[in-house]
Amino acid sequence: MGPPKKNRVTLQEVAKHAGVSRSTASLIVRNSPTISEATRKKVLASMNELGYVYDRVAANLRSQRSTTIGIIITDIANTFYSDLFIGIHEELEKEGYTGLLGTTFDLHSKQDRLISTMLEHRVGGIILVPVSGNGQETAERLQKLDIPVVLTVRELPESDFDYVGVDYSEGTQLIINHLIDKGHRRIAFIGGRVESSTWTERMKGFRLAHEGKELHMDDSLVFPGAINKQAGIEAAEELLKQHQDHLPTAIFCFSDLVAFGVILGLRRAGIAIGKDIEVVGFDNVPESEIVQPPLTTVSSFARQIGTEAANLLQRRITNTGKKTEKIIIQPELIIRDEK
Repeated sequence: MGPPKKNRVTLQEVAKHAGVSRSTASLIVRNSPTISEATRKKVLASMNELGYVYDRVAANLRSQRSTTIGIIITDIANTFYSDLFIGIHEELEKEGYTGLLGTTFDLHSKQDRLISTMLEHRVGGIILVPVSGNGQETAERLQKLDIPVVLTVRELPESDFDYVGVDYSEGTQLIINHLIDKGHRRIAFIGGRVESSTWTERMKGFRLAHEGKELHMDDSLVFPGAINKQAGIEAAEELLKQHQDHLPTAIFCFSDLVAFGVILGLRRAGIAIGKDIEVVGFDNVPESEIVQPPLTTVSSFARQIGTEAANLLQRRITNTGKKTEKIIIQPELIIRDEK
């Protein structure tokens, strides 16, 4: 037989040990600003010494209000999503909420499990970047939940959820018009899953820019794919193989992460970036400024999206009957290292 199970330390025991009232100890675990720093340190020291663990689920049940928010994104390795999370986290923390983070890697099975896990933890709401495809199935499940949901980055077709994102079509037109104005007439488009709203909107902008300049758009230069560096490398190799006799002069990449892979793939083939083929991206992640040559891209303001999504969810939590909001942030063209 193992050692007898240790009973959970109560908040009353912590208060007694620290020489304060239970109500004071309760205010401290809820991060109330009304408690002096000296008292806070004394109570936290008692918590550490006694091994006290705050039972947030029980507290939520007592108050009938969860202070935990589920945050579901597609890929934490992509610094766009890291910035998005920081924006969400900082804003939620201001209001005393705790974020529970999950990553789907753009897989439906993981998204379904994460939503279930969030519900088991009694989250008070969910901020979700939906996975690509099967949007109707996801929308139907979310509509059955009895907690608020805010979509961000990607929308779900034929659904009416609160949403925060960027005008991807406008951003793509900005950067394609820039390339055309520089003299490029044969432009490839690499990356992005065709079943996602973000690809659809970029594709719309890609076509509109060509039409606006009365240029033919070559569909054979469009290479959809995963949104990571390896996919960029592979797409660049495929592009060179299929069009070795008539290469594009510029490549627009779905994201900066894809662009980094495309640049690597082209370099391996002896292509001089910026001289033989120009490569541009989308997102303006921090690394885009330090890659050589620095990447011309479109800022999609990931941290601002996160801040707006967190604020929108809080408004929905306090007013469940309000009209659905869609917040669209305007993109900005970031031109770098161009002579």
